[in-house]
Amino acid sequence: MPVAIITGASKGLGRALAEGLAARGWDLVLDARTPEALQETASGLGELHGTRVTAVPGDVTDAGHRAELVAAAWKLGGVDLLVSNASALGAEPLVRLDALPLEGLRRALEVNVVAALALVQEALPLLRAARTGAVITVSSDAAAEAYETWGGYGASKAALDHLAAVLGEEEPGLRVWAVDPGDMATDLYAAAVPDDDDPRPAPASVVPAFLRLLDERPASGRYGAPALLEERR
Repeated sequence: MPVAIITGASKGLGRALAEGLAARGWDLVLDARTPEALQETASGLGELHGTRVTAVPGDVTDAGHRAELVAAAWKLGGVDLLVSNASALGAEPLVRLDALPLEGLRRALEVNVVAALALVQEALPLLRAARTGAVITVSSDAAAEAYETWGGYGASKAALDHLAAVLGEEEPGLRVWAVDPGDMATDLYAAAVPDDDDPRPAPASVVPAFLRLLDERPASGRYGAPALLEERR
């Protein structure tokens, strides 16, 4: 069975992606910082779908934790897919750039960019060895558009987009997709803009867009989940 590593997988989009892959028979290595929530997710998926699901709690900015994630995947057979979904906002709630704590910006860059690249580096030998190795980096429309208060987070996601684009050029044997999932009802968004009560789609609603990439394996590049879903209708 193919094996995926998914970061930030205890809830939100990460959990929804894990559910979508487990339903297809994928074995999974799941990361999150909260052990109890992560273990609950992993146990539930394994019992429901009969796949092997390994929970590895920790912080993706920690080198030892990243090595644990890749070692756990190796025990399951390798790494066919790496999903960098774990994200930090930089400030909760979001603030204008003139008030953005620099330590918050550093944290966003460390989680969203540095740790994502470091995990790719750790997993790259196994990804190269896989017949259809792929990397998905979860982006945001804030990486491409200027929204007030989203400057720090958007800058980190723009940097991640560029790393993904260059990785796709440097590793032609892999598929590297930066995916903007669009608006979703997640804890991350609620922390970013707590006063926004407008209804948003559940993360599970965009999972078919990610699965389409795995099914059709288009060229490496940046994709928007809403467009992928619209084209499939």
